[in-house]
Amino acid sequence: MSAATQTLALVRDTFRESFARKIFWGFLACSTLLILFFLLALNIDLVEGARAAVTLFGKEVNRGRLVDVDLMVTRILGGVAAFLFTAGLFLSIFAAAGLIPTVFEPGRIELLLSKPVSRLRLLLGRFAGTLAVIVCNMFYLVLGVWAVLGLKTGIWKSSFLWAAVLAAFAFAVMLTVVLLVSVASNSAVLATMVTYFFILVSPLLAQHEKIAPLFRQQWSRDLMKWLYYLCPKVYDLGNSSRLALEGKGFESWMPLWS
Repeated sequence: MSAATQTLALVRDTFRESFARKIFWGFLACSTLLILFFLLALNIDLVEGARAAVTLFGKEVNRGRLVDVDLMVTRILGGVAAFLFTAGLFLSIFAAAGLIPTVFEPGRIELLLSKPVSRLRLLLGRFAGTLAVIVCNMFYLVLGVWAVLGLKTGIWKSSFLWAAVLAAFAFAVMLTVVLLVSVASNSAVLATMVTYFFILVSPLLAQHEKIAPLFRQQWSRDLMKWLYYLCPKVYDLGNSSRLALEGKGFESWMPLWS
């Protein structure tokens, strides 16, 4: 059996487990509800070209005044992007932390290791499968909202698709933390806690240039700087997504390559 065939089999196994545990269907249901919200609850009537009358659940938005369509779409898409990098990422990590350690359960790990598959291949296959489960749902949500708003307003902001790409990349980075802690501890709870910690401190470390001068000792200022460069930069990736959506481009590619 080739390495590619082994990896594909492990990915399929992860999908089957996500189906059995209702993880995939739970994410799909949440994404579908959000798409249906924009499809059915939000009504946009173009009146003056770039302006429109907007109603939400049949009630007028902005006291019945016309709103700038481009600005409204940008804000809505920005809200969805913010959701991906906050609640979406938290839910994804929670689901991943439940999928990764199960492969190490007694009985199951012995069965897998009895097959002609290396430990590294086993870990990489599980990683790829978990990543595929979450990324499929991310792109389903992003493409669904993008299509609904595009059809309703005629405004197609392709830059919004970067939100899905960057959110998927951020999840892939955090999934490596889940994998590392899971292998070391065989604990889904600990893996979740450690990964959440990195996400929560990311906004703080992103402001290291403003916060570091407040420390008296030089070593503490240097420590905060090094922590910023060493830790995953979820906040910076989310900010890059916002800038791309606003058409401003990336301030720096450093959060990606670091």
